[in-house]
Amino acid sequence: MLALLLDVVFRDGMGRLTALLHDGWQRAQPRSATLEPGVVVVDIDEASLARLGQWPWPRDRVGALVDALGQRGAAVIAFDMAFTEADRTSLLAQVERLQQRGIHLQAGLAPELLDNDLAFAAAIARNRVVMGVALSNEGSGSVGAPLAGIAHAGSDPRQYLPDYRGGLDNLPSLSAAASGIGSFSFPPAADNVIRQMPLIAQGGGQLYPGLAVEALRVAQGASGVQLRSSDASGEQAGLQPALTDLRVGMLDIPSQADGSVRIHYSGMPHMPVIPAWQLLQDAPALDDGVLDGRVVLIGTSAIGLRDIVATPLAAAVPGVNVHAELVDQALNGQYLIRPDWARGAEVLLALLAGGVLLLAMLPGRALPASLALLVLLGGLLAASWWGYSRQHWLLDPLPGVLSLGLLFIGMMPLLLFAGNREKRQVREAFGRYLSPTLVQRLAEDPKALRLGGESRQISVLFSDIRGFTSLSESLAPDALTALLNGLLTPMTEVLLAHEATIDKYIGDAIMAFWNAPLDIDAHPRKACLGALGMVAAVRAHNAGQAQALQVGIGLHTGLACVGNLGSTQRFSYSAIGDTVNLAARVEGLTKQYAVDVLITGAVQAQVPDLATLMLDRVQVVGRAEAVDLHVLLGDAELAACPQFQAFAQRHMAMIGLYLDGQFAAALAALDRLSAEPWSELQGFYGILRQRLAGLEQSPPGHWSGVHVAGSK
Repeated sequence: MLALLLDVVFRDGMGRLTALLHDGWQRAQPRSATLEPGVVVVDIDEASLARLGQWPWPRDRVGALVDALGQRGAAVIAFDMAFTEADRTSLLAQVERLQQRGIHLQAGLAPELLDNDLAFAAAIARNRVVMGVALSNEGSGSVGAPLAGIAHAGSDPRQYLPDYRGGLDNLPSLSAAASGIGSFSFPPAADNVIRQMPLIAQGGGQLYPGLAVEALRVAQGASGVQLRSSDASGEQAGLQPALTDLRVGMLDIPSQADGSVRIHYSGMPHMPVIPAWQLLQDAPALDDGVLDGRVVLIGTSAIGLRDIVATPLAAAVPGVNVHAELVDQALNGQYLIRPDWARGAEVLLALLAGGVLLLAMLPGRALPASLALLVLLGGLLAASWWGYSRQHWLLDPLPGVLSLGLLFIGMMPLLLFAGNREKRQVREAFGRYLSPTLVQRLAEDPKALRLGGESRQISVLFSDIRGFTSLSESLAPDALTALLNGLLTPMTEVLLAHEATIDKYIGDAIMAFWNAPLDIDAHPRKACLGALGMVAAVRAHNAGQAQALQVGIGLHTGLACVGNLGSTQRFSYSAIGDTVNLAARVEGLTKQYAVDVLITGAVQAQVPDLATLMLDRVQVVGRAEAVDLHVLLGDAELAACPQFQAFAQRHMAMIGLYLDGQFAAALAALDRLSAEPWSELQGFYGILRQRLAGLEQSPPGHWSGVHVAGSK
């Protein structure tokens, strides 16, 4: 809210920043240039002044320019200048000077030959010409009545349009001969960049169309223009009426509240610009058809005549080109629009962005909050750019930018302080019995931790070093300790690297689980990869050792109760339940099946891309429901190996025969499989061969495909 208040208080400064941003949008993507624009500029340029003399030219010469344009088919001729004083180069003025000196001449010349202004007025009368007037508050000179009829729907626009005290008008004889009178005044801007032009202006209580609007009216032969206010037909846009659009002939032009229109600049790269001297000296290179049916604007690019302005696309362009831009976009219906709902949408977007940033900042982590700030700032700018580039909307992202900046600067230090204190509390509470990796994650996001018991879907791992008990009997205590640490350390590193929670060490055994206390994505897969890593770590330890050791690992996934378990004197974060018990039983079965890693069917269903094979369907001790056992042999690379896939297909066919009670066929298939290269299964195949031989000799009365385990 503070940012929005500051945006209102410093509206002028914020408005200038917004204008600069929108200028940048226009430079990045100008309006699509018309290949054959309906407007032509006749330029009184430096070359024309050099050929025809300094300005002002004699008015009969300007009249000749008008006649030349009319003869070449111009639809309308509009002057981006005012002729406020009589032509002092007229013969009539010279005659009057001679008479003042007592010299009397008999002149039989026509008045048009004696008075250049009359010659100019006659040329104006012969053609469709719009004379320009300049409305301003800098002088008190009166301006003649406009020629266009003004109709309005809704409130009288004189109630809300800015009213200029006076301005610069043309000679009455010139105004009387004209087909239209239009204001060419540019609205003042703090940085002198022309971004908008009045469609209709008020001077001395009278309404004058802009020069471009009046030129379009005369070109279409319309008698007037129609204005529409926001309260027309019961409409209301705001607390007071405002202009919404203007209709001239067949053209509708949207208006801002003050009667102006934003110029959507293209730079007019294809617009013909004809130096004035070429028309007056009938240059042969001039195309006869270049003016047919077009709006012709007469202006100047000569530096000394001071009609050079700045636009969003260029630091210096002739002022007449701005009027040409407006004529062109009116003919093509291309406008920049500031929608009525824009301000409300900008405020709402600022509030929403601030709320999102606050949520990102609440954990008190600087990097995610900074990234969120950058993303939100980019989103606001992207929304503004999308509105401009796709819809031609002028949306202001600065209220949101200001809100985000103030919120971040004001709140982030406080949240960082509170967050650091909370992190210290988490480290003190859990650093004694959780892995350092998880302690760090909990410190970064303490709210992810739920104290006490809760039911969670977890993956549980039990591992045991085979034959370690008998080995320990032959080792001294220090050697035994070194051996145990040398085995447990690399296996623990593997588990932590795969985001496991180390629950406890029981002699040479490890219990670990995943997805508690923090959520772990794809935890059955990470548990399997961790188990494969543990096997690899043991094999690496065996290199160079006199006696090789072997690890047995069991994995199961399911619901368990996790939390702070123990007594009031001593507790630890652990897991209990059927899932944990079954994982322990599966680890014990690795000895009976002579494999390194056994996983349950619940785990295998979550890792279809890993190299697994079903071994048996078993009823473990203390559990009535049977469980499918699968051996985990390798990662996804092995599973994708064609040789393994072919072997797996033959193995599963053999297991299928066994489960269906076809013991003889299963035994034959097993004999063929024993020649396969997977040595990890040779021990299991030997055990299964004995079982199949016994079943073949003494078939069971009812075979369900379930083997009952005789021990844990």
